[in-house]
Amino acid sequence: MPTPTPAPAPLPLPDAAVPGPGPVIPGFEYLRVPVADGVALHTAVAGTGSPIVLLHGLPQTHLMWRHVAAELAADHTVICPDLRGYGASDKPADPDGTAYSKRIMAADIVALARALGHDRFALAGHDRGALVAIRAGLDHPDAVTHLASLDVLPTLDMWEVMHGVTAAVGFHLYLMAQPPGLPETMIEASADAFFGHFLDVWARDPQAIPDDVRAAYLAASRAAVPSIVADCRASAGPDLEHDRADRAAGRQLRMPVTVLQQDWGAALGFDAAARWRAWAPDLHHSTVPYGHFMAEEAPTEVTTALRTLLTR
Repeated sequence: MPTPTPAPAPLPLPDAAVPGPGPVIPGFEYLRVPVADGVALHTAVAGTGSPIVLLHGLPQTHLMWRHVAAELAADHTVICPDLRGYGASDKPADPDGTAYSKRIMAADIVALARALGHDRFALAGHDRGALVAIRAGLDHPDAVTHLASLDVLPTLDMWEVMHGVTAAVGFHLYLMAQPPGLPETMIEASADAFFGHFLDVWARDPQAIPDDVRAAYLAASRAAVPSIVADCRASAGPDLEHDRADRAAGRQLRMPVTVLQQDWGAALGFDAAARWRAWAPDLHHSTVPYGHFMAEEAPTEVTTALRTLLTR
């Protein structure tokens, strides 16, 4: 893939714009980093040493990494952005259905790391952020040294394994794959109930997401419905096309890859590890007993897995 143009230098947020009443990751500096034309990412940074970028999922923000990030910052440079369209990052319009393709969002992350002085970095993602991480690993193999995916399948495999009544677990993906208009209207009419549903049913330990963090997630998602829908809609459009092209060309993730995943195979009737091995020859795949929000429910175990990955 062509190398993205280096982004402008990051700009520290004015004091008034630094997250104040809401939760933050203690000890992290908050920056607003331009990564593309008209797009800057709200980013928390701390630590020194080899860099690792942590990408959040739905319906979260960078705050989902608060425990893991604090531990990793003891000996790594830890970079936690809100993805484009999420949290306090910019939310560009999506007139042609490509602004939230994982290819574009992955280019954001490469530009973010370069703006912070890192041409090569490790990358970990959860849920939607893992899809961005996978695309970054495929499109920018010279930039991504190690890759971790938490509780997701690559886009093409996701659509292939969902069928019949078992696909009900992904009802939101089918809803948000519809043409612009109806999904946004329906979700905006009851945004807290919609996004709160996932926080409730996907967590095995509800106490892992305290009230102030939950409120921050809901407020951020409520304000970002069109861009969140566009992100998910892209998985049924350009993201799927890009995965199909890569599979046909035999492109794989050549860096060490760690996958932590709930037992989706038992639920949906497929071999998750085999699906992943087709994409990642250097793979450590673990079926874990945590809920979907594993970085918040089992931060010590997730941190250990990431540290192990970084030694490979």
